Amino acid sequence: MDYKAWPSLPKMLFDRADGVGDQNVLWSKRGGKWSPLTWAQLVARVRNLAKALIARGVEPGARVLLVCENRPEWVIAHFAIMSAGAVTVPAYTTNTERDYAHLLTDSGACGAILSSAALGKRFLPAASEAPACGFVIALEEQPTEAGTAVDLASWTAEEAIGERADVDLDARIEALKPDDACIFIYTSGTGGTPKGVMLSHRNILTNCGSAHDLLSAFGLEDQHQVFLSFLPLSHSYEHAAGLCFPLSIRADIYYAESVEQLSANIAEVRPTFMTAVPRLYESMHQRILLGLKRQSSLKQSMFHKTLALGLKRHAGERLGFFERAQDSLLERLVREKVRQRFGGRLQAFVSGGAALNPEIGDFFRALGLTLLQGYGQTESAPVVSCNRPQKVKMSSVGPALAGVEVAIAEDGEILVRGDNVMLGYWGDPESTARVIKEGWLHTGDVGYLDEDNYIHITDRKKDIIVLSGGDNVSPARLEGLLTMEPEIEQAYVAGDKRPHLVALLVPSKAVIDEWAKEKGVAAGLSALAGDSAFQDRVGEAVERMNRKASVLERIRRFIVASEPFTIENEMMTPTMKIRRHKIKAAYGDRLEALYERKGG
Repeated sequence: MDYKAWPSLPKMLFDRADGVGDQNVLWSKRGGKWSPLTWAQLVARVRNLAKALIARGVEPGARVLLVCENRPEWVIAHFAIMSAGAVTVPAYTTNTERDYAHLLTDSGACGAILSSAALGKRFLPAASEAPACGFVIALEEQPTEAGTAVDLASWTAEEAIGERADVDLDARIEALKPDDACIFIYTSGTGGTPKGVMLSHRNILTNCGSAHDLLSAFGLEDQHQVFLSFLPLSHSYEHAAGLCFPLSIRADIYYAESVEQLSANIAEVRPTFMTAVPRLYESMHQRILLGLKRQSSLKQSMFHKTLALGLKRHAGERLGFFERAQDSLLERLVREKVRQRFGGRLQAFVSGGAALNPEIGDFFRALGLTLLQGYGQTESAPVVSCNRPQKVKMSSVGPALAGVEVAIAEDGEILVRGDNVMLGYWGDPESTARVIKEGWLHTGDVGYLDEDNYIHITDRKKDIIVLSGGDNVSPARLEGLLTMEPEIEQAYVAGDKRPHLVALLVPSKAVIDEWAKEKGVAAGLSALAGDSAFQDRVGEAVERMNRKASVLERIRRFIVASEPFTIENEMMTPTMKIRRHKIKAAYGDRLEALYERKGG
């Protein structure tokens, strides 16, 4: 498949729809039942909405905000905006009114497409104050109390207008060039104010082509592929790997109901591929181990033996005669049942968006699931590298994808060059010049290339903790080790310019419930955060982690958080990465107080 032959994403969509109009492509749950949208329905609705946008005066290069949950309408709106020659500016559904105001003002959006009434309550007041926002096309009836000074129109009515509109949509599509911006994806704000990353059609199509090269080892054309999408489509990872790439290979895409329903949806949909962030795999790992405790001693023994033999085999160690016989038997008794829990036809999980603890990856591989860890950034559209199916190194993020160059700077920073590198930051040439120098994207990550040119990431330049003795420590690595312990759900490690490390911990729900039942006390985290005996229980997990870490990496003291890190309290991004600056603002004083104790 020649991805370079398509000058734009709309051309790719219409080309792939040609001749398969009656086939299903997008699926969503309605009334408890999966309902499909065919290729013919998809392209017809894209064309109608695009023509309506042109009739409204949307010009090539204009920005249109998209505020919508993961659903087929997100896809329709995105491709309609691009087909009109405009640029999609997707927003997270978890955004606050202030967040929406920033996106509208910073992007200079001429209008917006909005889905639900619930989102309208937060979005419409921001749209009313945005100087350039002239219209909002809403899928659902919006609350009158939200009020808006902009033209509020019905999506259904707009599609009908577009169907009748006498505008030359094909001319707009033909005018699209590979290096035209097609989407502004705003960074998640883990370190401050989000910036608009300008990505072109070429950027996205290059990533799709690289993904095809990577996954061709699974025989993409040998069976019909099915993707289950649950990460926000407004994130670059899901946009490229969970939407554009599946469409390019005519795969079915199902939109999960929620993270809570994900396990049930996996069983129903039986995906062949899934893209996810490490947080999902960490949660699955914890649930599997907690569920194992409820099994018989025989089943626990079989599980642990399966895990041990799988780890030994993947480490390249030779299995003895009896071990090979055991491994073969456990393949049928344990691993096959594990695979069935994930639908029975899953070819691979692909992990990205943050660093995956190698132990988590080895755990799933030992149980018979293929897990490929990759690496990328929004600025690289987004994937840079990924482990190859033929050779997996869980301690690395794999070699560079086809068409991508990677180099290591003198200070160890990872540099990236290729057609996947962004056009720049919207309206911010100074920041663009700081990260793109002579065509090389300076990622801000530190690492090295091994003998197979697999990339190993050792640190994040901005996130490195420098202890008062001058030693460098990676907090992300230690946070990963802490959350490997079943008692700890989330962790934040601090200690910059201090003699040792401290941590803020969120205990797992299981240990909270177990403690509350045993002691006959309230089960809420806020009620237990100040309980010294409960802190001692959590401290046992910290001590186990410390035994795995070097002296410099050990956590000397910790506090228990008063609530979990969530998207709602802004301590996590929509893709489940912690917002370090938000956590520091909320708990910084309490963490600093740990150093004031005796011996601090």
